[in-house]
Amino acid sequence: MEKLKLIETRKKRGVSQEQMAFALNMDTSCYNRREKGQIKISSEHWQKIAKVLDVPVEEIYQADETQFFICSDNASGNYQGMNNTYSIYSIPKSILDTQQKYIKKLEEENQQLKELLQKTEK
Repeated sequence: MEKLKLIETRKKRGVSQEQMAFALNMDTSCYNRREKGQIKISSEHWQKIAKVLDVPVEEIYQADETQFFICSDNASGNYQGMNNTYSIYSIPKSILDTQQKYIKKLEEENQQLKELLQKTEK
């Protein structure tokens, strides 16, 4: 997710991406990828950026948007997509089966309670 608050504040303050990259001791392209949301900005870097721009961190901070996919295979890890980072977590089939049974049980209980409620209202 593009860091629009950061970009807007940086431009208002008249600070270039080159200047920000220098202050953070990184290449301009590396800083640019952080503004575009392609690379996560560490809390340490958020602090440094805020100091360079002379603003509170809260004024420029935007959390990274992460999407989670749950797979029933053994794959786990992170995948870097074009604009977002996707976290993939593996859940054993036995846990999914247990959760499905629990959901079914709750649905049955809900149905029984609805029927009981209907009987008492009559």
